[in-house]
Amino acid sequence: MARAQSIHTPFALDPERCLRFNPPVMKIGILGYPQSGKKTLFTLLTGRQVPPTRKETEVLEGIAPIRDPRVDVLSRLVKPERTRYAENSLALLPDVACGGGERPWLEAARRTDLLCIVVRAFPTPSVYHPAGSVDPERDRANLDAELLVADLEMVEKRLERLAKEKRGGQTTQQAVEEQALIKCRGVLEAGKPLKSVALEEHEEKTIRSLGLVTMLPILWAYNVGEEQLGVPEWKNRQDAFVVSCLIEQEIAALQDEKERQEYLQSLGLEHSGLDRLNAAAYDTLGLMSFYTIGKDEVRAWTIRKGTRAPEAAGKIHSDIERGFIRADVIRYDELVALGGEDAVRKAGKEQLKGKDYIIQDGDICHFRFSV
Repeated sequence: MARAQSIHTPFALDPERCLRFNPPVMKIGILGYPQSGKKTLFTLLTGRQVPPTRKETEVLEGIAPIRDPRVDVLSRLVKPERTRYAENSLALLPDVACGGGERPWLEAARRTDLLCIVVRAFPTPSVYHPAGSVDPERDRANLDAELLVADLEMVEKRLERLAKEKRGGQTTQQAVEEQALIKCRGVLEAGKPLKSVALEEHEEKTIRSLGLVTMLPILWAYNVGEEQLGVPEWKNRQDAFVVSCLIEQEIAALQDEKERQEYLQSLGLEHSGLDRLNAAAYDTLGLMSFYTIGKDEVRAWTIRKGTRAPEAAGKIHSDIERGFIRADVIRYDELVALGGEDAVRKAGKEQLKGKDYIIQDGDICHFRFSV
């Protein structure tokens, strides 16, 4: 007979085993011109050094933990054996050639969920710029154009192939794809990204496999110098993310958390740029976290907004989703205010949720299942 079980955390064993069941939800591609700070940013985010022997066409991958203050608070309350943050998967893509040319970065970019395009804004004369001068708006416009041209070439190539194929007769699906591509071509020729094209769901489905990069969400990251961080032009920028890789290196070198916070405050910042960048990327794709807590582990799990309880349980293990009975849910704010799970239960604040419950950001879940 199947036995009802409950679970706070999945495996109190090997963290790598957990990762196989809970791979990062999205892959972020880091892209840009040479000497823009891409490698430094990748290393700071993932802790993985870029080897000097790396080939120009090589893609380097790593995992970046998303520092979440709520995880830290839960960890202090529960005092578990280990703490696990949610994670982003990062890919350091080959350089974009300044002035055009071959695109060794393109195929890897098509396999990402979001592009973080690093634009150099720091003025350090000792670091050369491949275009001969530092002009972030020029570089952004040129990088934007590079993406548009890459997609336009792909669309035209596919239209040419469809034209040859339909000489022997055209299927309904090919006709739909052709019309979708014609719409895309018009948008690209107007200098607009494909995110702005109005496609029906069945049209979008026919071109999904092409991996058109201007359909991807893009996070523009301006790498500024220390003296630029407090300047209103950069501090209040709404259309891009601003970070100083030099400052982030100095913050990362501070081992004491209190020293870090004091240093950030001296710069007029609440959080490090890396934490803000990771969180911004997380939010751009409509992701959020729920938590599992226990003496063995406090952990954040990544799901998309609107995910129902059984699917969220499946992030931990497919057996939990398959045998889902209910979720015992505690709100993060109530747990912190009352000081622990027992106090929340005594106050009658724990909620029992069924299969139709949509997980909310910050939910602390205890899944009950039977297999």
